[in-house]
Amino acid sequence: MIRIRLRRTGKKGYPLYRVVVANSPDRRDGRFIETLGSYDPHQDPPRVTINADRAREWLSKGAQPSEAAEKILVRAGVLERKPPVVKKKAARPAASTDSAE
Repeated sequence: MIRIRLRRTGKKGYPLYRVVVANSPDRRDGRFIETLGSYDPHQDPPRVTINADRAREWLSKGAQPSEAAEKILVRAGVLERKPPVVKKKAARPAASTDSAE
């Protein structure tokens, strides 16, 4: 499966990330197919640079973004934000007023 995910670069204690397209079994910092952009979490606000056209093309080909990459693609305007999943609590059965005597 092809994934869009983050590849860590930078130095110890100061990580920077590249947004890459890679095969899912490959290592995090291993082989990749294409670099789509970069992410610097140390800037205020965090700096994101993405080649939106290439990202949309890979998504149309079936590439699945990781959770972190999906948030970055939403911030860059490539993807639309998914509505949050709200789980409804199951209704408890009403306590019976007739008590067995």
